[in-house]
Amino acid sequence: MSTRCKIKIIDHTTLRKEIDALYEQSDPPDLANWAVLCARRVLPHAKLSCADLQLVEDGFRVNALWQTGTAGIYSIRQAGFRIHRIARNAPSEIACSALRAAGHAVGTGHMKEHAMHCSDYAIKTLELAFPGQTEIIERERSWQRDALNKIRGRHEKP
Repeated sequence: MSTRCKIKIIDHTTLRKEIDALYEQSDPPDLANWAVLCARRVLPHAKLSCADLQLVEDGFRVNALWQTGTAGIYSIRQAGFRIHRIARNAPSEIACSALRAAGHAVGTGHMKEHAMHCSDYAIKTLELAFPGQTEIIERERSWQRDALNKIRGRHEKP
């Protein structure tokens, strides 16, 4: 069953559908890895303070620990909640959107659906940072698709 974008964005729907199909076939650790990569790509647009950036990086580390089985769901959820708290007080809509992408990336260990939310918030961040430049959205969706394919390909049998 395909996911539904829950935020208002200008998107490349064909590419999102391709990503969604890959998402459906992916396991949670691969999606968590992919989501963090997606969030990292847009995080520079947030222009975060060192303290806030450190909190996000701490969340990414918890996600990496979860991927190896050394952190639990509780840790993942708490790390994601901390990032979403920063997003609520973000100085700009761009920063808020990039932080939402990061929070969802971390939360992917809790629920795999967060990976697609991260992907959508990454697109929203770029849409806000580069208004009207739909070619940037298309390039990012293409990158997202290719990155997920590459991550999934590491585990598939020849």
